[in-house]
Amino acid sequence: MSDTATAPPAPSNSSLRAFLRGLPGVDEVGARARAQDLSTRSVKTTAKAQAIDLAISMVDLTTLEGADTVGKVRALCAKAALPDPADRTAPRVGAVCVYPDMVATAVAALDGTGIGVASVATAFPAGRAPLEVKLADTARAVADGASEIDMVIDRGAFLAGDYLKVFEEVVAVKQACGGAHLKVILETGELATLDNVRRASHLAMLAGADFVKTSTGKVSPAATAPVVLVMLEAVRDHHAATGRRVGVKPAGGIRTTKDAVRQLVLVNETAGAAWLSPDLFRIGASSLLNDLLMQRARLASGTYPGPDYYTLD
Repeated sequence: MSDTATAPPAPSNSSLRAFLRGLPGVDEVGARARAQDLSTRSVKTTAKAQAIDLAISMVDLTTLEGADTVGKVRALCAKAALPDPADRTAPRVGAVCVYPDMVATAVAALDGTGIGVASVATAFPAGRAPLEVKLADTARAVADGASEIDMVIDRGAFLAGDYLKVFEEVVAVKQACGGAHLKVILETGELATLDNVRRASHLAMLAGADFVKTSTGKVSPAATAPVVLVMLEAVRDHHAATGRRVGVKPAGGIRTTKDAVRQLVLVNETAGAAWLSPDLFRIGASSLLNDLLMQRARLASGTYPGPDYYTLD
């Protein structure tokens, strides 16, 4: 991922349309069949233990509710830094993801842990706000210490074919991020087709995204296997064409260890082993972490912890 905010050359709407419409079409039947095939791959015990630890390190532990409080965010940060107080070998999560007004609280709570703070900005989740509001939202989060910004694209503009507007907003937000990494949320549940998912992924990457992210978690369907597959193909192809690696973050609906391990299989078999790192793959989730910890404890001891053993997220 790039660590500096550099604006790519400004294209025209016609040149963007020509590029995006010229991408190979997605075989939807084939993509769904491929995703289904990969979801049936079995992972043996030793490999499963490694996969669980890797998945924990990739979790963006998230709370994005209107009822969020300072206390809830602090508790979430404590859990991020020490997921299992009874087993300090459990890895820490990749980041904590909060609304912009909670960034300062999360940064203070995570001080000294090495865990970054991600913040949803740009009028999340709808993105219906003027660009200057989105940039102010981003700048405030970065000023408060966010090391990652999760922005939403203007899906209305994208679906209307106004690719230049989407491109220019991503470029502007990327510049407002300064040294913070930018994850661009496509809200794939509103894009209707896998062709649109591929086009939106490439558009975000052309504009400087460090990650492409499936969803806000507020729209269904969210991180389906075919969608993640297409996005992984897009980052793989972008790397082949430009030499730049862009990460992928599925979010929404990933709740169990089985779900998470399936995601890792998709990554390995589609983009390749280089993406099996928190630097290039994250999972946006809240309840997933508890299931990963329960499965981890079962592999170590042979028994599941009680249902009230872990804190609720």
